Amino acid sequence: MIRLEHVTKTFRTPRGRKLVLDNASATFEAGHNVGILGVNGAGKSTLIRLIAGSELPDRGIVRRYGRVSFPLGFGGTFHGALSGCENAAFIARIYGAPVGATLDYVEDFAELGEYWTMPVNTYSSGMRARLAFAVCLAIDFDVYLIDEITEVGDQRFRRKCADAFRARMAHSDIILVSHNPQTIRQYCDRGAILADGALSLYDEIGAALTRYHRMLQETI
Repeated sequence: MIRLEHVTKTFRTPRGRKLVLDNASATFEAGHNVGILGVNGAGKSTLIRLIAGSELPDRGIVRRYGRVSFPLGFGGTFHGALSGCENAAFIARIYGAPVGATLDYVEDFAELGEYWTMPVNTYSSGMRARLAFAVCLAIDFDVYLIDEITEVGDQRFRRKCADAFRARMAHSDIILVSHNPQTIRQYCDRGAILADGALSLYDEIGAALTRYHRMLQETI
């Protein structure tokens, strides 16, 4: 379970402060997979980083009950001067995962070939995403935080990702950001809408998608 208690978050832009959360309180209950919806610039990725703890709120508290992953898709996950192998080993040690087994899993899943031992700053964005996905799945978390990364790769790799997700969902939860309604429906049973600093949770993913589409139509 993850609980936001009176959380406020803003960040600086060239036009002034951007409000992401305004005294928001919400509970992501265990046993459910939540899809986060919101227009571009609403702050969905910032919300994911707040949940992960890789970014701090201006005010309020984020409580995490269980092991929460780093945000898949978060560019700050890796050190560019280290190889994929070295980064994976470092992250395994941070989370207390067996290094050998983690490296075997990541090398097989990420399919980086000779780049596995090359610096991450030589990777394409897709290769970085595959590495992040593989490292995260190699470690057991109670909650996996996903920021659009399921859209990476060709159709075969996306099927591979989907199979890996299904295996993890047997004992873990997912909080997922995606602009693809099909992806949201595929993985999530609950929804959340982030808009104008407010975070609204819905017990049914269909209700969240319906409300979100209505919001989009109202802005046209």
